[in-house]
Amino acid sequence: MNLRKRALGLSLGVVWGLMIFVWTVLATMRGKGEFLIKISAYYLGFTVSYLGSLVGLVWGFVHGFILGVLIAWLYDLFCKMLYKSEAASK
Repeated sequence: MNLRKRALGLSLGVVWGLMIFVWTVLATMRGKGEFLIKISAYYLGFTVSYLGSLVGLVWGFVHGFILGVLIAWLYDLFCKMLYKSEAASK
């Protein structure tokens, strides 16, 4: 079974981007966000604010997309390596 790289990338990108967005909006409303301040070291332009939540949405999508493509590529690679004897016998 092959994983579709773009589909998994889009799925993880949307989920991670929305998580960062919602998390930042909630932190902005509550006035807390110590962990999110640490994320700003990785996401250029990200701050714990409403505008920062949009920046986090974009960076989270990009980050999740790349991670999803990498996971699907590794999965396919490992399946080919581990199960190539089964494919040859069929």
